Amino acid sequence: MVKQVSKETYEAALAKELYLFNIGQHFDSYLVLGCTAEVFDHVAGFRFTVWAPHAQSVAVVADFCDWTEGLPMEKVDETGVWTLFSQNAQEGQCYKYRIEQANGEVKLKIDPYAHEFEVRPKDASIVKALPEKKWKDHLWMANKKRRTATERPLNIYEVHLSSWKCHADGSWYSLPELQDELIPYVKEMGYTHIEFMPLMEHPLDASWGYQLTGYYAVSSKFGKMEELQNFVEAAHQANVGVIMDWVPGHFNRNDYGMAYFDGTPQFEYTDSNKAQNFRWGTMNFDLGKAQVHSFLISNALFWLEQFHLDGLRVDAVSSMLYLDYDEGPWIPNEDGSNHNREGVSFIQKLTTTVFERHPETLMIAEESTAWAKVTAPAAQGGLGFNYKWNMGWMNDTLKFFEMDPLLRKHHFNLITFSFMYAFNEKFILPFSHDEVVHGKKSLMHKMPGDRYNQFAGLRTMEAYKMAHPGKKLDFMGNEFGQFLEWRVHSELEWSSLEDEMNRKHRYFMQTLNELYKKERAFWEIDHEASGIEILDADNAEETILTFLRKGKKARDFLIVICNFVPIERRHMKVGVPYEGQYEEVLNTEMIEFGGVWTKGQGTLKTAKEPMNGYDYSVELILPAMSVVILRPKRVMGVPKMN
Repeated sequence: MVKQVSKETYEAALAKELYLFNIGQHFDSYLVLGCTAEVFDHVAGFRFTVWAPHAQSVAVVADFCDWTEGLPMEKVDETGVWTLFSQNAQEGQCYKYRIEQANGEVKLKIDPYAHEFEVRPKDASIVKALPEKKWKDHLWMANKKRRTATERPLNIYEVHLSSWKCHADGSWYSLPELQDELIPYVKEMGYTHIEFMPLMEHPLDASWGYQLTGYYAVSSKFGKMEELQNFVEAAHQANVGVIMDWVPGHFNRNDYGMAYFDGTPQFEYTDSNKAQNFRWGTMNFDLGKAQVHSFLISNALFWLEQFHLDGLRVDAVSSMLYLDYDEGPWIPNEDGSNHNREGVSFIQKLTTTVFERHPETLMIAEESTAWAKVTAPAAQGGLGFNYKWNMGWMNDTLKFFEMDPLLRKHHFNLITFSFMYAFNEKFILPFSHDEVVHGKKSLMHKMPGDRYNQFAGLRTMEAYKMAHPGKKLDFMGNEFGQFLEWRVHSELEWSSLEDEMNRKHRYFMQTLNELYKKERAFWEIDHEASGIEILDADNAEETILTFLRKGKKARDFLIVICNFVPIERRHMKVGVPYEGQYEEVLNTEMIEFGGVWTKGQGTLKTAKEPMNGYDYSVELILPAMSVVILRPKRVMGVPKMN
């Protein structure tokens, strides 16, 4: 993308752009700041533009000039922005900014807007023009606009890119290699979307990508911009969406990065307690500063527009909402409250701006507290996201399944309490990376009992999650019951699939995912109370939960029967809405899934025996530690208008 400008028009145009940047309203600021290809007064080259308001001087040091003193940059009025055009700069060359900071100290800094970096441990920015891609995913992009996300199936496969698979020598897969392997795998497994943990430039693998230095660059360890664009295009052509984790709350504090960029608090807060993120060893963005708004909101739109991403999962939202979320000292508001009002305003501005441009985008909040209206529009006092991770459901569910099954009847509220608030927000139910690290054990390893019972418990938990209201997310490795917890420096335990039980569990997850997409009752009215009807949530003694899931049409319903203990229940009776015949669409204890049942229960006929508030019921055998799902086959009395 090459701009053509003349000397006569350049200054006036730049002044207008920088005015918007300085009032926090420039949402395409990456087209102005950073390294941009330009034809200036009929001469081709690159322009370097950087915000460093309190620097005494700034120069570009690079492969195309002296790395010691460099080329002096010109300060643009009093805006705090410095600029330089060089006809000698060529794509692929390294550069940094030599900043004489406010106190006279000289430091070499990366370009916060750079689109490419050296492969670490080197850290220089690289001259890079935005690629001019001709996209071929028009059908996918058009289809997204035809129905809202709430009325679509959403089942996400969360991936840490460099540890999904590795080469035999331990080196990570490139993006083109992952394009060839990951996309077909996700499609085969029946997931609707891939969610990548952060793909931006970061210096330390142990941060999992959440401590960023280069917000506008694909990490050099993964590949180039063009390769990620091609990956997303290929995913869309395979009918798979792509979401990415994004970190606007805090950034890496390495000295060559954005921390105290011009020698003063620039991107971070002036108050050192607010500036430092003690828990994560990072710096917090000053969310009340206009230029930071331009930087971050432009960045969100950069990833959505330059890469056609389908959504952003916004990391650590809670840390932006509370003044006392961190572990360090804090100062309350004048009324004694602990809400970060600047953070709230920034988030509302972010979501409003994104949805004004791209109303079909998924904006997902990782928010771990009881903050109200996370998924309500900003105009109604909400934060404006359209989804929130349901961390309460996740924690209660895992706690319930980790305990001895015979003790679960005493803690049955852990599995039923979520129905009390299931529609307070638009939720995604996650079993994420955070739950399978740091000694927490893998999902499979959390399950009590021997290996057979561990897999039975895992199937039951996954089926319960799929039937519960809310969209879904599973971290890589969960789908085949990996025993070891996730390790960032090595690939998944693919050798597990040599074991029959792991292969059967992967087949179970594939079957469950396809069933989810097929049955509209699971997702069509997922965020309204009319999408579920509880039949019996009080059977704590037997530890059985039964409910209906419903679609828009009266005939689109499923009967879900969950047995959370390893005790078979014969002559189990469940109320049904209509007289007729029902069929089993899922029995988690079938032998092909790793269970012991070799034959299903066939067609179940209703009896005129009242149960669960209905005049008719069906009788079945409920296997030990299982979920059975029924759907109507031939029923009478369904309203014809539906």
